[in-house]
Amino acid sequence: MEALRPLTKQGALNTGSVLLVGAEYLPLDELAAAILKENKSFEVNVHLAKCLPLPVENEHTRPRIDLIVFLIDVRSQHSVEVVRSSLAYVDVNFFLGKVCFLAVGDKSVKHQVVEMYTLKQLADSYLSPLIPAELESTERRAAIAKRLLQMLKVAAGLVPGVSALALSSLIRPSFKTEAVES
Repeated sequence: MEALRPLTKQGALNTGSVLLVGAEYLPLDELAAAILKENKSFEVNVHLAKCLPLPVENEHTRPRIDLIVFLIDVRSQHSVEVVRSSLAYVDVNFFLGKVCFLAVGDKSVKHQVVEMYTLKQLADSYLSPLIPAELESTERRAAIAKRLLQMLKVAAGLVPGVSALALSSLIRPSFKTEAVES
């Protein structure tokens, strides 16, 4: 199977394409609808996948992808495994500001199966941001959609003078894990 590669196709003028990847029970459709519903100054194409690799297609029919968003349900170890197995099919150049992880689920610790620290380590190992997201309400989906659209605009090269690599370094929080001395 071939890895997804950024910039293998010429993008359409004033257009950005986002690929949402997540296990089948995650609300990919609802997030896609929220992204398309938002006011924006550019055209947006949203593609959905339960996992990678994408089906083998003719090079001419496979769309250009500017941003990949991996959705991980903090209430399901299976969703973490889907994302981990999918990451093998993403070209390393995507990790230069064209990938982010959404930690989807309840803020309540009692419902979490996957610890946020584990997801933070995963995102850090791919030099990509981890964004906590609750997608249950329309308002919260809209807020996440706006944030993803801002990232997509930069990743698609639609903001003059700002590269996706610069965006990645700006939106990643600088957490330092220090050893606790006893």
